[in-house]
Amino acid sequence: MPLSGTYVPAARVFYGGTRQCTPLLDRLAPARAAGFTAVSVWPGDMRGLKTAEVVQAVSDAGLFVSEIELITNWMPPHATSENAFGKFLSAMTADRVLPLAVEMGASTVSVAELFGLDYDRKLMAKHFGELCDKAAAHGLRVALEFVPTGGVPGLAEAMEVIDTAGRSNGGLMVDVWHVFRSNSSLDMLASIPGDRIFSVQLNDALATPEADLNQGMMNRLLPGEGELDLRAFMQAIAATGTTAFLGVETFSKDLDQLPTDVAAHRCAAALGRCLNFASTTQAHSPTGLV
Repeated sequence: MPLSGTYVPAARVFYGGTRQCTPLLDRLAPARAAGFTAVSVWPGDMRGLKTAEVVQAVSDAGLFVSEIELITNWMPPHATSENAFGKFLSAMTADRVLPLAVEMGASTVSVAELFGLDYDRKLMAKHFGELCDKAAAHGLRVALEFVPTGGVPGLAEAMEVIDTAGRSNGGLMVDVWHVFRSNSSLDMLASIPGDRIFSVQLNDALATPEADLNQGMMNRLLPGEGELDLRAFMQAIAATGTTAFLGVETFSKDLDQLPTDVAAHRCAAALGRCLNFASTTQAHSPTGLV
């Protein structure tokens, strides 16, 4: 079916995942110089820093904090993991992330299921709803990010959880890599009410899925350097009428090796090219599968 629309994001976000090798304060000036208007923050970014000083530094740079990433301990099994990675994920609790979001002036926190639990719509909706209620008490939104290797593996499952929970402050984070690697439907994406999409993260990859998706997730390409159909993706996003935060999240060793200002400008240029895709009409695949 033909899709048309434009996408004017509420902010252009320099996502923390793109530059985890660089201390948070050292990302700010390069991000602003490249044309970004916001940054996301991970709790680990705050090690050794005073929150008030970071808030002032972000403001002085002409930026704001859009989101705090990422709550990964929100289902009962998450608190009892024994392996090292599981213990790391278990530390990312609502009690840790929500107060930080308030202190940083963020409007949104993100949440994902990364332990690979079996998908259970009712159970996950129950706990997602409870998380939304905790966030609402702080005036915050919760963006659910589906991850192909996790317990909420695709767009359809994520929307089932969000709709079943039925919380007005519960919405969706859409990551390009996750959409393509989960074979999620672009037709479905285009049909989602725009106000249910809180954040959009851009990246790229080869068309053929990696043999190990966990490794592939951490070795992405900048938008335009791979083979994913970013034009169709952006058209679907634009069709929703969303004003969601937009940025590049590209976990990449090659990008990490570049100076931060160079990496920020490359991310900004890629983001701009993707926005150009969202301002034109195109015929969409009748299957809607990516």
